[in-house]
Amino acid sequence: MKKIALIASTAVLVLGMGTASAGGADLYAAKGCGGCHGADAKSPIMPTYPKIAGQSKEYAAAQMKDIKSGARSNGGSAAMKGVMAGVSEAEIKEISAWISTL
Repeated sequence: MKKIALIASTAVLVLGMGTASAGGADLYAAKGCGGCHGADAKSPIMPTYPKIAGQSKEYAAAQMKDIKSGARSNGGSAAMKGVMAGVSEAEIKEISAWISTL
């Protein structure tokens, strides 16, 4: 019985790690980022919205943090302020890391 419990808990850990690699893409979709920036992060719905695919993870994270905190309030950042309120620091890291790989 202990062996089965160990195997089951190992499987949960492994499955959890397997989703981490896709975490940024999943979070990008779940948080609604694609609604403005495009599902591919390079097809924004408005010409004034940035194409964010390929941005460095540091830059993308800094922009998201500044919008969330209110340090950045220019351009279309007002539209993102409400979205960023529901994005944690860990999620910002995952999303920005994923964006940088595109």
